[in-house]
Amino acid sequence: MNFMTALEIIVSSSLLVAAPLIFTALGGVFSERAGVVNIGLEGLMIIGAFTSIVFNLTFAKTFGPATPWLGLLVAMIVGGIFALIHGLASITFRADQTVSGVAINFLALGLAVFLVKKWYGKGQTDMIVQNFRKIDIPGLSHIPIIGDLFFKNVTYASYLAIIISFVVWYVIYKTPFGLRLRSVGEHPMAADTMGINVIRMRYVAVFLSGVFGGVGGAVYAQTITLDFSHATITGQGFMALAAMIFGKWHPLGAMGAALFFGFAQSLSIVGDQIPFLKDIPSVYLLIAPYVLTILALAGFVGRAEAPKADGIPYIKGQR
Repeated sequence: MNFMTALEIIVSSSLLVAAPLIFTALGGVFSERAGVVNIGLEGLMIIGAFTSIVFNLTFAKTFGPATPWLGLLVAMIVGGIFALIHGLASITFRADQTVSGVAINFLALGLAVFLVKKWYGKGQTDMIVQNFRKIDIPGLSHIPIIGDLFFKNVTYASYLAIIISFVVWYVIYKTPFGLRLRSVGEHPMAADTMGINVIRMRYVAVFLSGVFGGVGGAVYAQTITLDFSHATITGQGFMALAAMIFGKWHPLGAMGAALFFGFAQSLSIVGDQIPFLKDIPSVYLLIAPYVLTILALAGFVGRAEAPKADGIPYIKGQR
């Protein structure tokens, strides 16, 4: 295997693994930009993965190749609704947002595993047939060198994630909605004085975090694992949270960090196919994504400042 072939494998695998992290990290950006800490991204990915797989298995014969895309839509809706539980606890009842997020993680995993055992009589679902398959992007895949690296053996979901990152950047930084969103995360009392409904904006942001987290879980389940069990989502939500922090709560920064973490995670998947990696013990490749995540947060981020009101419940009339 020559260097270019090895590079093609690594790039395509990195894009594949990074897509769920990008979607979920963008969800975290929405929530925390509005001032609500969302540790529950892992749980939102779990509920999205579970919902999409169950939908896929149930309706694959009805909708055929469109099933994975419809599974994404269902995961978006369910993830958004599930995130509102976190919103209710942390915004309305002003509970500790970190504790609420952790509770969401446990609730999502427990509920999903319970329903799988009840509906399928075992610890995991069947394998799906309709999934996001790797394809060559028409036209672009024929570009010399670049086409082989970036547009062959990829999924549409990977490029959709990158495109959505730029859309989210535009929405947050170039629209009135984005200005209101950022204002309630920086100075909610000033925003309230200007007539912005802080509570409603925070609920919208948390709902959007659930939408994106659900998509992230659905993409991961329908491209990589192809089924659902207790081990389908194992830390990807926390990696997305780290990508959001690494990217300094900026959509494009989060995308870049997610691509980096996707590259690290892809090494554990394709390492045995790469000549200069196959001799490395597999355990080191398996822990590499998490070690690199810690190193990135600890040593390379610099002083990352969260939105000033992040994690602080808003009480009308109080500073």
